[in-house]
Amino acid sequence: MAESAAEDTHRAIEAVYRIERARLIAGLARMTRDVDRAEELAQEALLTALTDWPRTGVPDNPGAWLMAAAKRRAIDGFRRSAMASRKHDELARDMDEADDSVAAIEAAIDDELGDELLGLIFAACHPVIAPEARAALTLRLVGGLTAEEIARAFLSNEPAIAARITRAKKAIASAGVAFEVPRGAELAARRASVLEVVYLIFNEGYAATAGPSLVRPPLCAEAQRLGRILAGLMPEEPEVLGLLALMEIQASRLAARAGPDGRFVPLTEQNRARWDQLLIRRGLKALERVEALGGVDGPYALQAALAACHARARRAEDTDWARIAGLYDRLGRVMPSPVVELNRAVAHSMAFGPEAGLRLVDAIAEEALLRNYAPLPAARGDFLFRAGRLGEAKAAFEAAAALAGNEREREWLQARAASCTV
Repeated sequence: MAESAAEDTHRAIEAVYRIERARLIAGLARMTRDVDRAEELAQEALLTALTDWPRTGVPDNPGAWLMAAAKRRAIDGFRRSAMASRKHDELARDMDEADDSVAAIEAAIDDELGDELLGLIFAACHPVIAPEARAALTLRLVGGLTAEEIARAFLSNEPAIAARITRAKKAIASAGVAFEVPRGAELAARRASVLEVVYLIFNEGYAATAGPSLVRPPLCAEAQRLGRILAGLMPEEPEVLGLLALMEIQASRLAARAGPDGRFVPLTEQNRARWDQLLIRRGLKALERVEALGGVDGPYALQAALAACHARARRAEDTDWARIAGLYDRLGRVMPSPVVELNRAVAHSMAFGPEAGLRLVDAIAEEALLRNYAPLPAARGDFLFRAGRLGEAKAAFEAAAALAGNEREREWLQARAASCTV
């Protein structure tokens, strides 16, 4: 019985750590000016909790407890270190003067304008860091993703992603980047990178690239929280509001994306009664604000308008696919990419028939970025299936299943392949 209680406590500690890890690293990086050391301190706090909490119980505010424990370890480390006297004195004085009590840390965590996690993202999007490394570093620090998972998200390979992250950390340390939200012109200059990173975090939660679960709702929730903070900081920026609208509307479908057995449910087959109407209203309200500001042609605003088309359709058959196809035509001009073209092909197939989709998807079939991208053969399989070309559809679905990293997605594709009986 005691062994079972200990196992329950250990599971609770691991769950708390997964939730609090990003915020811990953000706060510790701001204190230590060292991302690697911040990650180490967060891990040391976890080990302390694994020792203490089975005896004392899980504290009322476990996140603040972990931060206080990590902060004390940081101070001890600085006092023992042989770093330059000036830096030692400066950092130790700053930390000694700060209140490291659980209550004080809890209050600081609730201070949105000084949000340390958002500060970490802005640091990760600093111009000294290569553009391709910014999202990888943020997904590592904020999302807790492994290099392998990030590689899947970027259609890259694990060694390349690991190297990007290492270089990004070194660039932050060398430049002495501040872990805080900038103001004025600097805020505007880094906005696009930050929006891209926040949306990548959301997407990893909405459609997990690997693992047994189709979705990772905590990542979606964190991205939405960050999006709301950004909207508060930049209330007149259409693209900030467009991203928020997009995430709110897409998040409304999370509960319907998987069936009772955990299997993937495509958008057209989802039980729309399970869509979160509060999130839809929030998203539509943000989109209305975008329209009032005249920012309807930005990439995030257009994607939010696409999501709104689905949100407004009570039934799948009520979806205005012709409007969606037109919006994808506009998005392809504003944000040209093979992935956008693939989604455009899907929209045209729904609006104008599977042969229209096949013509568009065949035009991008040789794109290098899509060569190992499971949604490409999956979409082609769907077009072929609806065109009655079942043998070809089966082969396409099997190819997609072989490329899929997510177990639930793979199962769904295998089931579709099995349904292609001639």
